[in-house]
Amino acid sequence: MSETYVALYRKYRPQTFSDVVGQKQAVELLTQAIKQKKISHAYLFCGGRGTGKTTVARIVARDIGCNDEDIIEIDAASNRGIDEIRELREAVRTAPFSSPYKVYIIDEAHMLTKEAANALLKTLEEPPSHVIFILATTDPEKLPATIVSRCQKVVFRQPDIDTLSERLIYVAEQEGGAKLTKESAKKIAIHGKGSYRDALGILEQILVSIGKAVEVTEEKVAALLGISEEEELIKLLEAVCKKDAKTTIATVGKLSSGNALRTYDDFLDCVRVGLLSRLGENEPENKELARIAKEYPLVIGSKMVLELLEKRPLLEISDSHSWTAFEAIMVSLVEA
Repeated sequence: MSETYVALYRKYRPQTFSDVVGQKQAVELLTQAIKQKKISHAYLFCGGRGTGKTTVARIVARDIGCNDEDIIEIDAASNRGIDEIRELREAVRTAPFSSPYKVYIIDEAHMLTKEAANALLKTLEEPPSHVIFILATTDPEKLPATIVSRCQKVVFRQPDIDTLSERLIYVAEQEGGAKLTKESAKKIAIHGKGSYRDALGILEQILVSIGKAVEVTEEKVAALLGISEEEELIKLLEAVCKKDAKTTIATVGKLSSGNALRTYDDFLDCVRVGLLSRLGENEPENKELARIAKEYPLVIGSKMVLELLEKRPLLEISDSHSWTAFEAIMVSLVEA
């Protein structure tokens, strides 16, 4: 019988604190707390998606002696109501099956309704001695201050590009000897947007497409991911600056064979680099981008960057209409 395929992000998920990469401060805090037997009754793990919050929560649970049956994971995105939290409040009263503690890991905790959060608060204030809560969230600002104040906060940092690139190179080597160049690893890391899970997902897609025992060049990464050609992006930026709707729409059409969200982020990065160039902070390698930034200082600015960031979620609403949203946003810049 053939072995069940395991996705890379699961295969290379850290199993111990020593396996965790790029979260030195969080790991030190938690390992010292366990070593000194000063475990908080409630933790709040905050950080971007794919930074290892739930993975580290599982490691904490195992390190304090919990067996799998006493580690309870709850997805607050789908179990966010008052009834689910009432059931949890009843369940915490029962003793662990075979462990010193029961650990409740509540993922996407900010998704709890107001009523559910209030119900959880009562349990967080006076939990049974055998219960530890670990709340994980990408958006702690949406949690009530009363919940946050009763948890020990642990911040998970998004890895820098170099750290993420090194991890990708290591995983590629383990997967049948594929060789990532530094440039190709960096490109994947950038498109992983600070998420180990997303970056490994992109690497997996590439290895499936081109095989393992090969050199993965920057050009191959760009071709396989549908990453926008820089020249077209700069042409699009100039058309927007010139208020040229016809060229803007035509250029978006040329780009639309790729991934809309990645192309949008590439365009946003062009604007950012142009802005920094205009402010004298750096000199872009592409001379055309430098020229456009200099010619259109009133367009290529922080206002455009903020507007692009604000409208980015529109591309995530529907995969089938992501390019429609992209085009509409570009036209709105022309009409502004």
